[in-house]
Amino acid sequence: MDLTVPSRPPVPLSRQSSGTGPAPPGTGRPGELPPVHSALICVALPSFAVSAEHGQLTGHGLEGVYQSGRRVLARCRLRVAGRDPVTVQGRLVSADRVRYVAVVRTPADPGPDPGVGVERTRDADGTERITFRSSAGRTVHLPVEIALGTDLADLGAIAAGRSLPELRATVHDSGLRWSAPDGGHATVTADPPPEDTLASAGLLRWELELRPGAPRTIELRVRSARPVRPVARTGGHGLPDARAEGDDPRVEAFLRTALGDLRALLVRDPAHPADVYPAAGVPWRCGPAAPAEALWAARMALPLGTHLAAATLRTLARTQLTGPGPGAGRIPGPLRDSGPHLPPSCTGTEATLAFPTVLAEARCWGLADQDLAELLPAAERCLQWLRATAGESGLLPEPGPAGLLRAETQAHAHRAALLGADLLEACGRPGAEGWRDWAHALRHRFREDFWLDDRAGGRPAAARTPEGRPLPHLGGGAAHLLDTGLLGGGRFAEGLLDKVQTEQLARLLGSPALDSGWGLRSLGSKEPAHNPFGHRAGAVRVHETAVAVTGLAAAGYEKEATSLLRGVLDAAEAFAYRLPEMYAGDQRTTDSTPVPHPAACRPAAVASAAAVQLLTTVAGIRPDVPAGTVALHPVRCAPLGAIRLSGLCVAGMPFAVRVSRLGLGMVEEAAPGLQLGV
Repeated sequence: MDLTVPSRPPVPLSRQSSGTGPAPPGTGRPGELPPVHSALICVALPSFAVSAEHGQLTGHGLEGVYQSGRRVLARCRLRVAGRDPVTVQGRLVSADRVRYVAVVRTPADPGPDPGVGVERTRDADGTERITFRSSAGRTVHLPVEIALGTDLADLGAIAAGRSLPELRATVHDSGLRWSAPDGGHATVTADPPPEDTLASAGLLRWELELRPGAPRTIELRVRSARPVRPVARTGGHGLPDARAEGDDPRVEAFLRTALGDLRALLVRDPAHPADVYPAAGVPWRCGPAAPAEALWAARMALPLGTHLAAATLRTLARTQLTGPGPGAGRIPGPLRDSGPHLPPSCTGTEATLAFPTVLAEARCWGLADQDLAELLPAAERCLQWLRATAGESGLLPEPGPAGLLRAETQAHAHRAALLGADLLEACGRPGAEGWRDWAHALRHRFREDFWLDDRAGGRPAAARTPEGRPLPHLGGGAAHLLDTGLLGGGRFAEGLLDKVQTEQLARLLGSPALDSGWGLRSLGSKEPAHNPFGHRAGAVRVHETAVAVTGLAAAGYEKEATSLLRGVLDAAEAFAYRLPEMYAGDQRTTDSTPVPHPAACRPAAVASAAAVQLLTTVAGIRPDVPAGTVALHPVRCAPLGAIRLSGLCVAGMPFAVRVSRLGLGMVEEAAPGLQLGV
């Protein structure tokens, strides 16, 4: 796992601190993270703010306001009439804004009831509005003091426990300024200007006159040396205002929150500002996502339009290796931990195989012809790399001396071949039949070499060594074997497994060993080294669960799909609909709630986009825009009751669909000329 921040190199997440406050430099202990799962995080990358439910910024742990990977404000402590306000509520009102409500008792209050209310709204960029209201029947004179401070430290250093001492402030305009030795600086300005400023202590002071019914507001603005306007607020993200409504009232908040978080996590390619792509998540990986994660998020967000997919594909195409050599056509990517039973996997391999898949499906959703023409050569190079790397065996090994053959990788390769063939044929390019033959041979060999028979009905191996020894542990990654991809005509491609094997895998995915009741475990509870907090050893990963729900529903196993779908929605409710990328895979009981994972990003791009895929899977939307059709294959058991999705985007135009309680689908709005397919 990598910790990355915008405009800065990746920082390894190997030395982290879990203390409640800043540790002295160099004292961070390996593998520990500052606790943030209960913090309120508002995001509009490249800015975000982390604070506790009381709203005060104390500088402890990760608390503070960050811009472009640097903490520009660590401390912002409000005192009214010589005391801290008593916070009675703190909550997110949107992805990029948090609101706190507090009260203050003053000597003028005649009884125990507080007479002054304080409302604080803090934006992701650090802008804060503090509004005071008095309930007294006469004018109240209120001394207000705000203590400010920062260390201008890098996010990676703070997360690793290498905190820095606070910098000395100087008076600047109507506020304060801090400067770092490397030339970085930050300023805080106040409106109205403070009546007194004590730079040595970082204090701003006012004497407010509160009249009955007349609120007073202080606004603080934080600015850094290199301010960058967030994509979410400047437009150009191409994500529409989709809505969900239905019998289950939670679907509205689920989609609204996911869409807001996805927008908040978008960043621009500095060299090509017109292209935006998703960051992995906040706070640990708020730089560009690993290539595979970015593509999976863009793929799951296709029901919102093809703009994000096209921009992400263009961004990754610019990183593709060209020229002679065995790596030509590959998209580079870092290694990723694969749990206790497998060596690290290469996200570059996964991204290279995902590229033609996402491009082919984006074409079905209505990708513009000019985007398709621009990106097709890169997809062809990905396929050429696949053929050259797989060689005569038809099986794709992982890079490195081990040469392990992963089942997931074969699933990605099989899907890339079939969807790549569909893409080549539609664009009048040669080689489509050759790729279909290649995929057919891979299916035959996979069913023979990767399926392990046993008395319980068998299971797929997680991987095979080059010598042919199978690694039999079972985890959520097996769901990728059901992810076949969308072809033209609204059809799903043929899967790697035959009918009997698919039925057995569906049964396994729906068993208590893998279905935790909150979603799909990354490693079965009966497997050696299972750990409910292991991010590849038993934790629930939202992306894998969404893949399983879609694959199971497409294959007709609605009971198993429905159980996983409802589990994730129940978990989303427990997390206030902002799903983390993963959470503990403890077995659900009647009195339990999902347990957060301390290292999970929340919000996370793949989790936010997964909400879009889960809800559109219920409606079964399968477009083929080049053919002028869109088919509906809703989940027949209507797992969420009646549901209506509007504001989606098919063929670049608004699209709305309704599914009844009987599982019958109806298109309510679509692009002109788009016909309902079979």
